[in-house]
Amino acid sequence: MGNFAAVDCGTLSTRLLISDRRGEQIVRLMRVTGLGEGVDRARALRPEAVDRALSVLREFRAVMDELDVRAARMVGTSALRDAANRASFSAAAQEVVGTPLLLLSGEEEAALSFLGATAELPSTEGPWLVADIGGGSTELVVGPEPSAARSLDLGCVRLTERFLHHDPPTGEELAAARAWLGAQFEQAEAEEPALGSAHALVGLAGTVSALASYDQGLRSYDHDAVHHYRLSRAAVEAALAGLASRPATGRAGLPGIEPGRAPVIVGGALVLATLMAHFGFDECLVSESDILDGLVITLIRLDRTPT
Repeated sequence: MGNFAAVDCGTLSTRLLISDRRGEQIVRLMRVTGLGEGVDRARALRPEAVDRALSVLREFRAVMDELDVRAARMVGTSALRDAANRASFSAAAQEVVGTPLLLLSGEEEAALSFLGATAELPSTEGPWLVADIGGGSTELVVGPEPSAARSLDLGCVRLTERFLHHDPPTGEELAAARAWLGAQFEQAEAEEPALGSAHALVGLAGTVSALASYDQGLRSYDHDAVHHYRLSRAAVEAALAGLASRPATGRAGLPGIEPGRAPVIVGGALVLATLMAHFGFDECLVSESDILDGLVITLIRLDRTPT
């Protein structure tokens, strides 16, 4: 009968999810490729970043063949939205994976992230603010049924490249970044007041997962320990202070902080800390279900639709 696959070509990482026809996860892989490195300034993908991402896509294609994938969706997000030379990467990615690369708008990305993150949550716990903190953008959606969505051009890579020029960053850099983030969230809420109506925060993607692992001292990834972990604002602020006091080489290898994420984890922690402070959340429910799960759900629904 075959399985279903979703591939996400993100700004920092390239990821794969393969699920069976019931939606049960078979394998989930993440590789830090840095596809969006330098895109915020140059508005173009670097050749070495493209090579890293395509190499990982070849690995993913082999896994998909081994696990009998019958249908797949591949998407690109913030870095590809910004890159003027995205067409050549999209063509090469399609040749490798065998399915077109769909460039998502920020609103489409937000909707799919919300679908994946909330599929397991009881509606009685809502409304939620779902925050997908990526490398180049952060998507904010309010629901139980999405009633307001906003895609903001801020993420761990973009913030690091714009503000955190020293390693470790200076206090002035951190303060400037936090002030800028606060202004972005204030403007987003002014334009979409419903963003401030949620009772609970659900956080997605690598930054949030890494901080949950860091807070628990996990030396190796443990899905059950991270998924639906309640990460307090105090823990996020403590992690931010500790990580920002070290150079990237000193962060790499700490619990939850892999080498590829070490240079940008401070930027990501700043995004989450500022978001929680602005919207008044004392804790964040960490979800390992995200845009990949949303993509697989749409594939399964399409497969079940009568023709």
